[in-house]
Amino acid sequence: MRPFLAGLRLQAALLRRSPGELHTLATVPLYTLILLAMTDDPTRPGIAANAVIAPMLMALWSLGLFTAGDLIDRDRYSGTLEPTVAAPAPLALVVGGRICAVTAAGLIAFAEAWAVGLCFGVHLTLHHPLALLAGILASCLATGCTATMIAAILVLTRRGRPYQNSLSFPVYLLSGIVLPLSALPHWLHPVSRLIYLSWSADLLRSAFRPDALRHLPVQLLALILLAAAGLGAATLLLRRVLDRVRVLGTLGHA
Repeated sequence: MRPFLAGLRLQAALLRRSPGELHTLATVPLYTLILLAMTDDPTRPGIAANAVIAPMLMALWSLGLFTAGDLIDRDRYSGTLEPTVAAPAPLALVVGGRICAVTAAGLIAFAEAWAVGLCFGVHLTLHHPLALLAGILASCLATGCTATMIAAILVLTRRGRPYQNSLSFPVYLLSGIVLPLSALPHWLHPVSRLIYLSWSADLLRSAFRPDALRHLPVQLLALILLAAAGLGAATLLLRRVLDRVRVLGTLGHA
């Protein structure tokens, strides 16, 4: 865990010097307004929580996704990628810690979305606060691990931005954070369940329902397993990718 915590502290220090990297948070109020307008239905008051949860999960994924690519490119251009790779610490843990430091800003995104809802008369009742906290923390961890896997792939490419853009809105739709999974074709449901955001959305929404949390252990377990799978895949991919770029001598090439 020491490499992970070292990466976390490093990125937190960098964020204090360059808070502009959290520009995604500026879009959260706008997305919240759009989704609140779409879910303004007095006969279905329960769906207002979706309009608050969705922007936070969208911000989480966007922060993790774009940090994954920018982090590698920035280190490559500044000449710090080679020393980081040469260090004895596992690169996947260092990168994962750095990305988790950024995705922790998802707590700010949730506060933004909730505040926008309150400004427009949307008063949510939180029935299970501990479940909400556990869901947000598990979602931040899963985002960091999944984005680390994407960062491993982007080490090979010099132009990762098109790939990043292509993984934003399709994931929002497939994971059911914008539309419920029931609105998707049935053959897509297994694919959606491989995306951790679908479990995050279900868990966070259930925290605002008065019903008993029957599926909470399964939802948390799914998030932890998907996070572990992402980190494991990132470790394996980085090992293979670094072996390849060492042979080709292209690690630090922009």
